Amino acid sequence: MPLVTSTEMFKKAYNGGYAVGAFNVNNMEIVQGIVEAANELRSPVILQASAGARKYAQNAYLMHLVAAAVETTDIPIVMHLDHGADFATCKDCVDSGFTSVMIDYSGHPFEENVAESRRVAEYAHEHGVVVEAELGTLSGVEDDVKVADDKAQYTDPDQVEEFVKRTGVDSLAIAIGTSHGAYKFKPGQNPKLRLDILAEVSRRLPGFPIVLHGSSSVPQEYVKIINANGGALKDAIGIPEDQLREAAKGAVCKINIDSDLRLGMTAGIRKHFMEHPDHFDPRQYISDGRSNVKAIVTHKIINVLGSDGKA
Repeated sequence: MPLVTSTEMFKKAYNGGYAVGAFNVNNMEIVQGIVEAANELRSPVILQASAGARKYAQNAYLMHLVAAAVETTDIPIVMHLDHGADFATCKDCVDSGFTSVMIDYSGHPFEENVAESRRVAEYAHEHGVVVEAELGTLSGVEDDVKVADDKAQYTDPDQVEEFVKRTGVDSLAIAIGTSHGAYKFKPGQNPKLRLDILAEVSRRLPGFPIVLHGSSSVPQEYVKIINANGGALKDAIGIPEDQLREAAKGAVCKINIDSDLRLGMTAGIRKHFMEHPDHFDPRQYISDGRSNVKAIVTHKIINVLGSDGKA
């Protein structure tokens, strides 16, 4: 099956009360771990690349890694640009074969966000590519996206109808309390998503697919492994998975997961060296990281997204 857009994928997810996982890819082993899990569970999946991933792995390598994934499975796979900073970046991805792009102009004034998002949507649609945009800003750090806590803003439901109508985008990322990176909340805090905002956005945009960014849960078993080997992730707390599952039962059709994969990969490699300090073959220690990635994706598909058996 060739790469697909998310159009039909999101329609089925919206009507079926589940979400599709959008997992960030950076190298071969992460792609393999994600796709192996999705294939075994017969789940649709979105592979997404950030600006950092494209800089690190190079766009051509990423596209061929995804092409290899497509060749080895028959599940629906979307290739998505995560947090495209401007029209030029989105255009480059459309031209190189991505089937979905995100224009993230959420840090700009509303009218500028509308104008740039509309420009991207017009170009992408001419080439059969779908577009995600964002209203509201999430705190945290992810590659080149850096927003201080005091600069984060919840999505204003009063703006969503006008924004979608004027831009023509196909899905909308909203800010309801998720956060980029592993350091989302401190111990003692009670992370709680603003599901009331989600409900109001859904009421104003019936049938329209909503996206949640910054939705990693930060598995504590991996945090402990990293800390035991000289790491410093003691204050890392993520998004409660029961709240994400509740969101997935409604209008949320796409949930982004990145930090969990990084933690799993790092914990697998660190644990390997703790147990086998004499090993030097990358195929040995990176395999353990890949196994963790697969385990995380398996868990997310079954327990958070609810997308197993939906391919």
